[in-house]
Amino acid sequence: MFARFFSRMLQPPASQCRVCRSWPAQPVCDACVAEFAQPQARCRTCALPLLAGLSQCGACLREPPPLDLCLAAVPYAFPWAHLMADFKFNEQPALAGFFAHLLKATPWVEPALEAADLLLPMPLSSQRLQQRGYNQALLLANHLSASKTHTDLLLRVVDTPAQHGLKRTQRLTALNQAFAVDPLKVSAVKGAQLVLVDDVMTTGASLNTAARALKAAGASHITGLVVARTE
Repeated sequence: MFARFFSRMLQPPASQCRVCRSWPAQPVCDACVAEFAQPQARCRTCALPLLAGLSQCGACLREPPPLDLCLAAVPYAFPWAHLMADFKFNEQPALAGFFAHLLKATPWVEPALEAADLLLPMPLSSQRLQQRGYNQALLLANHLSASKTHTDLLLRVVDTPAQHGLKRTQRLTALNQAFAVDPLKVSAVKGAQLVLVDDVMTTGASLNTAARALKAAGASHITGLVVARTE
């Protein structure tokens, strides 16, 4: 499936596969995608791996998250962790197109995109956006569906420390009330089916905090969509 999907992609300038170094190739060649991006059973609301036949993890059953659905393309592990770091921190925004195609090849992602009224990239603080020069979540969302992508509805109203270095309890505290819906545009959210787009999901604190704000504004259904999920 993955090989057929990627063979239909527009061919970029020749380059080496970032994993096996075959030449020429996409950022990751079809063979490596087939080896390292196999679909796996995941919790439908937090995307953690599950045993086959299960649909939700125990934590989500005990305390349902604000996300109604959560989908991840790959685990945050070799070779994806290195590529995600390059995409996010090492000034390689061109990887957004490849990651968006990887997401679209993931089961249930295309139906989620088709059903969505709006795609909302997770917003960065103005300081972090200035430092990085781009919002990687926005790049992904535009490749997934530019016509449905909106950046003016979900706002980051509190700057927070970098999340990758914090424990779960610290993340939850730091993100408390970090996101809000523009009060002048609540009508666009009320009753809408939304897709929240981000690059990596770790504890889920950021996505769930944003989803909680959107649910409070009246969103009817929220799907979290990420390229990689830590396990």
